[in-house]
Amino acid sequence: MNLGQDGSKMQWYIVNYGKDDAAHFAVARKYYTNASEKKKTVELLMSKFGLSQEAAQKLYFTEYGYTYSKDGKQFALTYLTHYDMVGTVVYSTEYPDTAREYVVMSKNMVPYKAYLYATGKRVAPPVQRNAAPKVVK
Repeated sequence: MNLGQDGSKMQWYIVNYGKDDAAHFAVARKYYTNASEKKKTVELLMSKFGLSQEAAQKLYFTEYGYTYSKDGKQFALTYLTHYDMVGTVVYSTEYPDTAREYVVMSKNMVPYKAYLYATGKRVAPPVQRNAAPKVVK
């Protein structure tokens, strides 16, 4: 489901959502459609996590795992994974329950938009399938 662009002109998609045993969750992907934002992330991967420039430059999209507070006012990251164009992991970080920091959501944030789907407050449109072609005899 296309969530549109954020303020940095990055393209976002929600790829999974729902509720597990603990809470509502969502998974969103950010595609690097803004070269200057991609450059910042590449530099961060090199400086903070020690990736080589060659490895970091392969960055194509980042996937964010979100979990939500029971009252639906806050979210926390469960994982953050950076991928290259063919879906190979460039770098990944998981956040166990004890390390998660909950942040208050506002309506213009991607985690809030994903939360609406996770809770069923917004429903994805049905997938339209083309009818099978008619066979002419």
